[in-house]
Amino acid sequence: MKNLCVIQHTEAEYLGLIEDHFEGRNIRFTYKRPFTSGGTLPTSTEGYDGLMLLGGGPYGLVSGHLLPSISHELRLTKAFLDQGLPVIGLELGALILCVAAGGGAAEAPLRFEVQRATATRPGLLGGTLPDSLPMAMYLRDAPVLPPNADVFATAASGAPLIFALHGNCIGFLGHPGTKRGMVEDLIMEFAETPDDTVATLQLLGQAQSEIAVTLTDLMVGISAHTGLM
Repeated sequence: MKNLCVIQHTEAEYLGLIEDHFEGRNIRFTYKRPFTSGGTLPTSTEGYDGLMLLGGGPYGLVSGHLLPSISHELRLTKAFLDQGLPVIGLELGALILCVAAGGGAAEAPLRFEVQRATATRPGLLGGTLPDSLPMAMYLRDAPVLPPNADVFATAASGAPLIFALHGNCIGFLGHPGTKRGMVEDLIMEFAETPDDTVATLQLLGQAQSEIAVTLTDLMVGISAHTGLM
């Protein structure tokens, strides 16, 4: 049975719909919550078969209120990459993965959006990545991908929304297993919130069933791509 280290950055945002898919595949996951009283982070990869970095709400890497644990998380992510172990990054986690892999991050405002991600070519993730899928995004800043990144899907603007690195790592600029209730709780957790949250929550509610259906096949591809199955 594989054991995944999952780093959580806020009370509200967790694996969401992804939890059931991991459990159904006998992939164990252990949440690490450095923001809680007495919360700690691993100092090495020992005991884990992979790393998952979740979103951080309004926290940024290069602007706004910077993620307090960023230095430790970059070192830890680099250790997983150096060991050839898979890393999955969602939202802020995707930016951490990008920086640890030799890329960077650029200033971008806090935003909550529901965009359509369009695959850059057919057959990605073993054919489980659809040509188009909804992507709910709640984050600040934007990735500057390293030269070896493989962009799997883009927004209408051409900005990357899903990218792969190191053969077994993947970053999502959104949360493919998000729930509307998670975002509602995230909005209430912090004083700083994006604009137009009410309208975007309505869009997320409309996309929720498609997000759940898409995730069923997508998790097959993610598990195979990362070697977790």
